[in-house]
Amino acid sequence: MVVLVVWILNGCLLHTQRSMKIESLTPYIVKKQPQKSNFSTMSKTSKIQNFDWLGSIQPLVNQMLEAQGVIIGSLLLLDDMHNNTNGALPTDKATDALYKSLKTNSIFGIIQEARLIHARQALGLSLRDTFYSRSKAIGLARIINAQYVLHSDLNGDVKSPMLDMQLILVQTGEIIWSGSGTIEPDN
Repeated sequence: MVVLVVWILNGCLLHTQRSMKIESLTPYIVKKQPQKSNFSTMSKTSKIQNFDWLGSIQPLVNQMLEAQGVIIGSLLLLDDMHNNTNGALPTDKATDALYKSLKTNSIFGIIQEARLIHARQALGLSLRDTFYSRSKAIGLARIINAQYVLHSDLNGDVKSPMLDMQLILVQTGEIIWSGSGTIEPDN
């Protein structure tokens, strides 16, 4: 009985396959265009442009330190500098310049690196995680008991980037100061 059922079903499949009209398919071939390498167009004498990070950031920091409503002696979490330009920039140098520009200020206490590392681990963030979202930075600031977060973005053309900074009140998420300026080339 089983053999009969298998034989009938097998015969039906063969009959169905024979009755189907099979069209010939022509393969569709995609020809890849050769990509031009950036290396061939770069001259051997081209150099990476250097910027005056400290000189460009300091005026904005000075403006921020005069912002209304800032409580003297508050703790400030410096969010790592974010690069939203159309190229690569040394954001570590920009972040270092931001720390240097705030090192001697009399308004904010700056969160120490060891404390920041401990708080990142408590949140489950990698040590290389640059907060990229304001909400992560604010969450981290809450764990550290910081009252403010300074969020900074580099935008526009990589050859003449713009710096946008926002001072955020951690308790409410309100932006209490914002400023922007051009990052000047180092001469």
